[in-house]
Amino acid sequence: MSREQHIARTFVELADTLVEDFDVIDFLHQMTIRCQELLDVTDAAVFLAHPGPHLHSPAPCSPSPALQRVLEAARHQGPAVDAHRTAQRVTAHSPAVAAVRWPQFAHHLQHAGYTLAVALPMRLRQNVLGSLLLPRTADRPLNADDLALAQALADAATIGLLQARAIRQQHTVNEQLHTALQSRIVIEQAKGVLAARSNITLNQAFDALRSHARNRRILLSKVARDVIDAGFTPALPRPQTETSGSE
Repeated sequence: MSREQHIARTFVELADTLVEDFDVIDFLHQMTIRCQELLDVTDAAVFLAHPGPHLHSPAPCSPSPALQRVLEAARHQGPAVDAHRTAQRVTAHSPAVAAVRWPQFAHHLQHAGYTLAVALPMRLRQNVLGSLLLPRTADRPLNADDLALAQALADAATIGLLQARAIRQQHTVNEQLHTALQSRIVIEQAKGVLAARSNITLNQAFDALRSHARNRRILLSKVARDVIDAGFTPALPRPQTETSGSE
C-alpha cells in the first residue's frame, strides 16, 4: 500500500464514528497508531479535556514506564497543555528551550529517551477538545508536511469525536421525548379512569394525581400507573374556600 493510500484509508477510519458500537478508546488508540505509521515521530498520545484543571490521556499507549511518566507530566505542563489552552501548535526547537519552558515535562521527556515533542490542538472552530502530543527521538524538528498532516489527522479525529457526541445526545433526546410521550398517554388514561371511578371531572382527576405526586415527591406517571394497574385512588384535593376580611 502506498503512503497516499494509507493516508486516505486513515481519514476514512477517523470519519467512521456512525457505528452503533463506536468505542472512543479504540478510536483514539487507532489514531495514535496511524500517527506513528504516517509521521516521522516515535510515539503519539491523545489528551482530552475533562472536568477539572488537567488533561487526560484515555487511549492505551506503550507500556514503557518512562513514557507513562512523560504522559503524566504532560497532563500538568508542556506542549500538550499549551496547545489545548491556545488552540495553536506548540513546540520547542531544542531540549534546552524545553527545559526552560517546561522543566518537569522536559526532565521526564529526556529521561525517557526523547529529544523533542510537538503538540497540536484537537479543535473545530470554537470547540477545542484536547491536543495531540508527538514525542520524537530525532534531533531535528518535524518537517512542514508532517506537521500539516498531523494537524489534519487531529482535526479529523476531533470531527469524529464531536459527531459521535452529537449522535449520543440525539439518542438521549429521542429517548426523553419517547418517555415523555408514553408518560402523557398513561396520565391521560389515568385521568379517565379516576374521573369515572370517582365521578369527577377530568380536571379534578388531574389535580388529584398531581397533588398526590407533589405531596409525596414521586413521578406523576408513577401515580398514574398505580391508578390504572393497582386500582389506586388518590385523595381529592380540598377545594379552596374564599375568606372575606372584616370591614
